[in-house]
Amino acid sequence: MLDIECFTYLHRALESSLAPIVIFATNRGSCTVRGTEIISPHGIPLDLLDRVMIIRTMPYALEETVQILRIRAQIEGIQIDEESLQSLGETGTKTTLRYAVQLLTPAHFLARINGREIINKGDIDETNELFFDAKSSAKLLAEQGDKYMK
Repeated sequence: MLDIECFTYLHRALESSLAPIVIFATNRGSCTVRGTEIISPHGIPLDLLDRVMIIRTMPYALEETVQILRIRAQIEGIQIDEESLQSLGETGTKTTLRYAVQLLTPAHFLARINGREIINKGDIDETNELFFDAKSSAKLLAEQGDKYMK
């Protein structure tokens, strides 16, 4: 969400003899460049956009998501069974990997409250019911906006 002044500075920096390597990560479509009335792809001015290489990334597959979650659980010292890991991976592919990773900690606490050290599928299902991912939250607010203060 850079504004026109930032893009101007970057454009000048790219012209110097010690030009930096700049990496932009965005999921924005055609939108207004901040600080202007100009609509441009990714919200980047066209003169700068002409100078970049666009590398499209793909979402993680279920197996990749499960592997990432397995590694994250191992790093955090959380024990989780395979069925739960698969369920959490499916949640991650439907929503986001970040959301799935964020469910690990409350699921772990829920398992411990219930006297277990290993997360089971019921813990995953219950935490998934307790929390909303960003898209579901935005959808709920849009549908029931009249019930919230403005």
